[in-house]
Amino acid sequence: MSPPLLPDVPATGFAGRDLTCRRGERLVFAGLDFTLAAAGALVLTGRNGSGKSSLLRLMAGLTPLEAGRLAWDGIDVAEDRAAHRARLHFIGHADALKPTLTAAETLAFWAGMRGGGGDVAAALARFRLDRIADTPCRFLSAGQRRRLALARLVASPAALWLLDEPLTGLDAESVSDLHAAIAAHREAGGRLALATHAALALPGATALALGDFAPTADSGRAALFEWDAAAP
Repeated sequence: MSPPLLPDVPATGFAGRDLTCRRGERLVFAGLDFTLAAAGALVLTGRNGSGKSSLLRLMAGLTPLEAGRLAWDGIDVAEDRAAHRARLHFIGHADALKPTLTAAETLAFWAGMRGGGGDVAAALARFRLDRIADTPCRFLSAGQRRRLALARLVASPAALWLLDEPLTGLDAESVSDLHAAIAAHREAGGRLALATHAALALPGATALALGDFAPTADSGRAALFEWDAAAP
């Protein structure tokens, strides 16, 4: 028997309704809604501490909800948390690389986690890592480590990308590589949500503004608007 559809979320897409997050004793946000359709992009904006990383972790299932619901195609993700984890990539501030593995071995590991359906060679090429494919991660620079962390998005495809400050440590060429990877992901129907203080070329993206969102004992709504990539 299939799980029941939630009544107040779209029948397709990734959505959150009335989300509440608490960090320690502090209420970070409450009454927060979002909807992320196929090929959609959601940009989280706001000052440090406004809840961008916390929301991404909630979306990934890494932090429990204080209140609210997360749904995929109308079904509460709590019905099958393993299935939700399998459909997403979360890349946070840590690069999560094992020092003794080479760049190629690292991507092969991630590809194997999803049944080997990815293309390690294509992932290395996308982020200009071909020349260091056989180099152990402990010898990589900060920028190379960040590019390798992002390359797993290509090496092991997933429907949902959750990226926390993905431009950290990237040079101009690497930012261009990430733009290309995101564009290809969206063209294939993939979704992404990301937190960033820098401009990214994301046509048609929607911004979820957390910076001026001040939750109260009642509830509040974050403002959704079309994202201007040239805005600060």
